[in-house]
Amino acid sequence: MHKKNNIGLSVFLLLFVAFFLVMPFVSSCGKAGTVNPSTLNIQYQIINLSPDLGSVDLYINFIKVNQTSYFYPTSSGYFFLTSTNIPFQIRPGTTITAGTSAPSFNIFNLNNILKPNLNYTLMITGFKSSSSSDSLNKIFTTDTSSAPTIGRGKIRFVNASPRSTGFDVTANGTIAFPSVKYLGVSNFIELPAGTYDFQIFPTKSSALIKDIPNVTLQDGRLYTLYCYGLVGNTDSLAFGSGFITNK
Repeated sequence: MHKKNNIGLSVFLLLFVAFFLVMPFVSSCGKAGTVNPSTLNIQYQIINLSPDLGSVDLYINFIKVNQTSYFYPTSSGYFFLTSTNIPFQIRPGTTITAGTSAPSFNIFNLNNILKPNLNYTLMITGFKSSSSSDSLNKIFTTDTSSAPTIGRGKIRFVNASPRSTGFDVTANGTIAFPSVKYLGVSNFIELPAGTYDFQIFPTKSSALIKDIPNVTLQDGRLYTLYCYGLVGNTDSLAFGSGFITNK
């Protein structure tokens, strides 16, 4: 009887050990195809530059991402994504409370392929109330470039100003970005690290629209200068500019 008990105990111990050896393997197989959000290292940014759209929200795979809606002309700032499951959707801004359905209407449906370790910006511009060339539109940028030469930074210009025909942008009096049309995104250019006075003019005109002084470009950094609003307006739709440190 004692011998049988020893055999039974041995079998139990073998099964117990086998269980703990096999379970990690089964668990790891069950997780195949999933992505650890911490490995994405993707930063995303939304800038609502549409004067009459109102606030907007971001949905990823039909799930609302942001806690606070994005209002004109404020940038969300970069935030890390925990998922790249498409679709990405821009919907009217709302505060979802118990018993309230999220809006199902999509302003934009986005299926951009996003790569790890990169930054992206989505700018929304144009007018909701228009059906012409200044109607709602978007500018999607990948915020990366090759490393600048030592002692220099890189900067580009984005024209998100509806109804504009094109702008020339100078840096300390020298043309940096010539004739950038509406919805246009210039290439990055290198400039020596230092302080700059950027000025925006209508293409081939000396009529100054916007002066942006005391902009510091640091060694090895990437930047985006952008404009929005309407030239000549002095109300809430007034022409304005923004500045992003991309990296």
